[in-house]
Amino acid sequence: MHTSTTSTVPLTPWTAEQLQQATQGEWHQHKIPQGEIKRILTDSRHAEEGDAFLALKGERFDAHDFVKQVATQGCQIAIVERPVDADIAQLIVKDTRVALGQLGAYRRQQNPQLKVIALTGSSGKTTTKEMLGSILSRLAPTLITRGNLNNDLGVPMMLLELRPEHQYAVMELGASHQGEIDYTSNLVQPHVAGILNIGTAHLGEFGGRDGICRAKSEIYTHILPNGTAVVPAHDDFTATIRQNADNHPILSFGEGGDVYASEIQLNPQSAQFNLHTPQGSRAVSLPFAGAHNVQNAAAATAFALAIGIELDDIVQGLEQAQGAKGRLNFIQQQHCLFIDDTYNANPTSMRAAAQVLLQQQGLKVMVMGDIGELGDSSWQEHHDLGHDLSALPLDHLVVVGEFATAAQQGSAHSEKLHAFATQADALPFLVNLVQTYGLGESAQPISFLFKGSRYTHMETLMADLMEKI
Repeated sequence: MHTSTTSTVPLTPWTAEQLQQATQGEWHQHKIPQGEIKRILTDSRHAEEGDAFLALKGERFDAHDFVKQVATQGCQIAIVERPVDADIAQLIVKDTRVALGQLGAYRRQQNPQLKVIALTGSSGKTTTKEMLGSILSRLAPTLITRGNLNNDLGVPMMLLELRPEHQYAVMELGASHQGEIDYTSNLVQPHVAGILNIGTAHLGEFGGRDGICRAKSEIYTHILPNGTAVVPAHDDFTATIRQNADNHPILSFGEGGDVYASEIQLNPQSAQFNLHTPQGSRAVSLPFAGAHNVQNAAAATAFALAIGIELDDIVQGLEQAQGAKGRLNFIQQQHCLFIDDTYNANPTSMRAAAQVLLQQQGLKVMVMGDIGELGDSSWQEHHDLGHDLSALPLDHLVVVGEFATAAQQGSAHSEKLHAFATQADALPFLVNLVQTYGLGESAQPISFLFKGSRYTHMETLMADLMEKI
């Protein structure tokens, strides 16, 4: 099991007794290691002296095969489901995946000072999380979900990084199947939990948006006593979400909610608005583009208010927030503006990104990769996107990938939609646009926006084009 998102900060050490207590495991042949255990990790490549290696099993791998290897690297402890013939102390547990969760939950319980926010949603999770991180980390040390560590393995791995100085934690919880958020929200024990929206991401796994709403609503099941549920005021599923959250006081955000924005002015790379809350109103200059990010800021405000943060601190945090890599990052190169929104995509965020592109100068070119995890709806969703995006006043819509033809067939304006099977096929067309419009004395500005699901690596096509300029 490899993850590149490892912490570089020294972690709170464990004892052999704590490992056993947390997992209810047994030491093989009663060989109990002495001394401090500096960290628990699942990536054999980084295992060294002082570590405990937890051997996960998946459909296509079994990390028990690496126990011998970590022993030669100086690692003295392995957490395993069966004894391995290796010179290493072994804590035997029923299920290493469950043990990882137990260890994360144990670490969470050892930090009772912590105020925890848990959030989920079909789009906007990462940006809202970064906004909350900006608000809270100004005030005190804050643990924030890194990268995509938001599933049943990633969440406990993040909890293992908790230290006594942390006062806040912002935990992003993802859902790829029913029961996953119930499991992870039980591990994190949030004071405040909420859903940002119910879109069409992961449609394939849940058989429809009702299923997505059910899965995401599990986030409300483990809110601590006296905690708060945060709900979107303006969502197709608001009534159902409120019903699912009604065991707790509710704070809503968005149009018609407790926290909302008015007098919104959208600029090419930022937004201004008045932020209204139960604590009063403030003018905000947000360094993020797009109406959807104004909504994310309202959500972040609701979460922060619910754990007792002052409104002035919230506004300062929002105004200093920075976007995550691949989330609407603006890169100027000669006459070309590149908007890197390649981190991920779903149909809702694709439409929102197009609105940001419309705010920019000059020729507007949207480069769209495939969207994954839509199951049987894939063809139809891409067809509808082709229709809706080609109807916007964009100059060119360049569609790349397996579902490019679906988008092309949906297009209302076929003269502006260009479909390509691969990035290599699309590159010459994009280079030609730059050479035709963006170079020479009569050059005009060109704004490109690149977006697609993570697996499409649309950032590669963007980098290839930038290299040719």
